[in-house]
Amino acid sequence: MRTTVSHTVRLLVALGLLAAGCGSVTAGEEESEPAPDTRPRALKVARAWDGSPAAETWREGYYPMGDPVRLPEGAFHNEADKEAYDTQNFALRGDLRRTPQKDAKVTWRDGDSLTLPLLGARAAYEKLGGTDGPGPRLTVTGAKLGEMTLATSRGPATVPAWLFTIKGYDTPLKRVALSAAKPPKSPIGPIEYPSSELWDLDKLVEVSADGRSVTVLAHHGACDDGPGVDVLETDGSVVLSAYFVAPKDGPCTLQLLSKKVTVALDRPLGDRTLLDAFTGSPVHGTQ
Repeated sequence: MRTTVSHTVRLLVALGLLAAGCGSVTAGEEESEPAPDTRPRALKVARAWDGSPAAETWREGYYPMGDPVRLPEGAFHNEADKEAYDTQNFALRGDLRRTPQKDAKVTWRDGDSLTLPLLGARAAYEKLGGTDGPGPRLTVTGAKLGEMTLATSRGPATVPAWLFTIKGYDTPLKRVALSAAKPPKSPIGPIEYPSSELWDLDKLVEVSADGRSVTVLAHHGACDDGPGVDVLETDGSVVLSAYFVAPKDGPCTLQLLSKKVTVALDRPLGDRTLLDAFTGSPVHGTQ
């Protein structure tokens, strides 16, 4: 299955400069390489994971797959506020009181739950950034313990969250009040660099509410048609294989870029393990 990509491009890493630009394509360079056959590697990854102890651990633990932060309604009021959030520039102008509560529950839709150590308000605030540096800042005036819903390796769950009051906003900024567990060791190793076909994914961006699609950030270069992502679905896993579409020959700036890619699934992700064909490991979001 082929997927389409969004038009949002983000420069991740500037690796160096080989030439002033991509240059013109000569007559001998007009033909681009065909898309790679990603199925053999994806099958190896799926077979290694399906029914493995690692998959069982993954399904039984708390492994978040969504953004741990929910922005206030109407965020952001202006570009300055957006810049402050993007640069993690927060100023604390209130009291983040300690709570006597040490643990909290994650509860899934089927009624299963896990009791885990609670992340304190101060620690959650520091994960937001809290740099209080020069430039635009978002001002936090307080926090209270609440909850939010979050996509996890076992499907949507209700999780504890700190609700931070942001000056100028009527609703709070929510941040998950738990730390993710250490993922299990993968039963299959990664592909060794360099690979002329597959690339590792940057990160998971979102699992749709109905679980019928996932959005990831996928790498590509400066002289290609962007990233492509193939998907292989089994009863136990969903394997994503990322590659460069139509890479061009000739001089090129050596850059690693990324684009959002939304992958449609034949059925909801559910508790199937979402895997990166390149690394052989689960795809993670920002924790």
